[in-house]
Amino acid sequence: MNEEHQQTPMPAIPMPAGCRSIPALGFGTAADPPVEPEIVRSAVVEAIEVGYRHFDTAALYNSEEALGEAIIEAINGGFVESREQLFITSKLWCSDAHPQHVLPALNKTLWNLQMDYIDLYLIHWPVSSKPGIHEYPIKKEDFLPMDFKSVWAAMEECYKLGLTKSIGVSNFSCKKLADVLATAKTPPAVNQVEVNPCWQQQKLREFCKRNGVLVVGYSSLGSIGTFYGTNRVMESEVLKEIAKARGKTVAQVALRWGYEQGIGVVVKSYNKERMKQNLEIFDWSLSDDECRKISEIPQSRACLGKDYTSPYGPYKTTEELWDEEL
Repeated sequence: MNEEHQQTPMPAIPMPAGCRSIPALGFGTAADPPVEPEIVRSAVVEAIEVGYRHFDTAALYNSEEALGEAIIEAINGGFVESREQLFITSKLWCSDAHPQHVLPALNKTLWNLQMDYIDLYLIHWPVSSKPGIHEYPIKKEDFLPMDFKSVWAAMEECYKLGLTKSIGVSNFSCKKLADVLATAKTPPAVNQVEVNPCWQQQKLREFCKRNGVLVVGYSSLGSIGTFYGTNRVMESEVLKEIAKARGKTVAQVALRWGYEQGIGVVVKSYNKERMKQNLEIFDWSLSDDECRKISEIPQSRACLGKDYTSPYGPYKTTEELWDEEL
């Protein structure tokens, strides 16, 4: 390891028994609008160089290959000693969310990443689509109800084979997560959902905590610039006031809040200076009064998931998709 690239170890958050702890702050690779693979590759190398150790990808993002190449480059460059020092998350796309397609989908992800295993594999959304048609947005007539029991059993098989060190879900409401927990032999380790000061998910986080499921939050800063993003986090007067008083950025306040909630946090920036700033959240804390002010911020979901609803079902409305958790 090059002396100049040694980093203070990032805090890790424990996961359920038998699962590796997850680095507190993850680096997202989903870009909307999409960017060239070279931009992703370069950003990931820089992120490893400045200290990120958790990288979040998905079959949908078309970033798996670039991420895999970046990790090889970073190891060769001495920014990190080995793949084992990194925590890699990927996700099962809806068209592969059928019991017989889960293992082949994960094998393809591993091939893309040039890895023998990943650390966390998630069901991306709680809905299936016609197998073999890998597209986004999904045609309204191609949606199918997910057989949670059999798809989860196939996820468990991937875990037993050692192809993923832990398994979980993403964008699952309390009710849908309860449906998986009802038949799971290996419970989901993680539920990755939208969490930030403007969508705090108190009910879901409490449900997950009671059931030993770690919440990992995406859209930690509101995902400005994406088709579903919001500027409410970065433009929050409450967060601006705290940031100014503390000599921090609004992003640092939002990310610190997430960390103090005991959740994993995923953030995306391809700007090296902001990458560094976003890591500078571990040597200070919010006061009780600041936490109270953040808890009083008006709440609303930004990522409604309308693209996962269809007049033909299984979820005709966003209320059905989220089981009224809006």
